[in-house]
Amino acid sequence: MESDIQTQVNDTALEIVAECGRIMAQQNLKIAFVESATAGWMASEFSLIPDSGKVFLGGLVCYDADTKKDLFGITDEIIEQYTPESAEVTKLLAEGLGNYFKSDIAVAVTGLTAPGGSETREKPVGTIFLHIILPGNRYCAHREVFHGSPKEIINQTIERTGKLLTELLKVNSKNLVL
Repeated sequence: MESDIQTQVNDTALEIVAECGRIMAQQNLKIAFVESATAGWMASEFSLIPDSGKVFLGGLVCYDADTKKDLFGITDEIIEQYTPESAEVTKLLAEGLGNYFKSDIAVAVTGLTAPGGSETREKPVGTIFLHIILPGNRYCAHREVFHGSPKEIINQTIERTGKLLTELLKVNSKNLVL
């Protein structure tokens, strides 16, 4: 895909995001993001696709645990029990995004792109949590472990999110845990 626009992600991820945007435009759907691990890169890429104004409403970056608490009301108890980078917190972020954006699709992402967070043997650096809320009260909760530099992990996250969204928008499925 040739473009004059410089992006943060690789061409494959950009093509996947563009395809996802085309499907959303065809279905007249709007999307919003709340990002931690990807720090706004995902929203940035969706803002660069053709006709982004038809599908992209905006995004919030909640990198720090206190920001998650302040903007989304996530309690200290939840953070202590599950950590800021967890499926549980990611779900709460996705559910709370409706307080900021009236989107048809809400995407939340948390995770670990570099050492220094809540990594463990069971949750190593590269672990990413996605929670996607779709029309009709459908949702997709997804956990993935990627490898590479922080930038490579973010690229892989954007690519995987675009693929998941594309798959979900093409099917009339119920709730999915992939």
